[in-house]
Amino acid sequence: MLCEECRRRPATVHITKIVNNMQTEIHLCQDCAQSKGELTFVSQPTFTFQDFLTGMLQHAQSMQPGLAVETSVGRCPNCGFTYAEFKATGRLGCSVCYEQFKGQIQPLLRRIQGSTGHTGKVPGHSSAAIGYRRQIEELREQQRDAIAQERYEEAAKLRDKIQSLEKNLRESEARENC
Repeated sequence: MLCEECRRRPATVHITKIVNNMQTEIHLCQDCAQSKGELTFVSQPTFTFQDFLTGMLQHAQSMQPGLAVETSVGRCPNCGFTYAEFKATGRLGCSVCYEQFKGQIQPLLRRIQGSTGHTGKVPGHSSAAIGYRRQIEELREQQRDAIAQERYEEAAKLRDKIQSLEKNLRESEARENC
């Protein structure tokens, strides 16, 4: 669709105005919209993911004093980055920083994402085996937690579920190989 004003450039601005219950639509190119004063309110966003992450850090620490971070963790041995720099920028210096500042970053990741582990997505056409493996790994994690907290009955139930899923996994893989 061409600009209704100059009829030369593509219309990229579409404006709908309603005045006295009368609706009018205008389709303009960016230049014509600016010259008519229709784009005076448009500006580039100033809020970035970095700002979001920094804000989450500050909010988490203000709401839960237990999350207050000690700066005694030091610097990343690989790049020299500090946790204070991460708080200020919302970015880490390198992959080693994730391990160096793990204790401070994990509560934040858990709060933002609901988990600290990356799970990704399973393609719709993938085999059932991937689903079984993922369930088994999640149950093993729960089992380790239960054992660490001395909830042995729960750990035994989880063990039984894992064994059942492992059996299903073997059967599923056997069907795929046939």
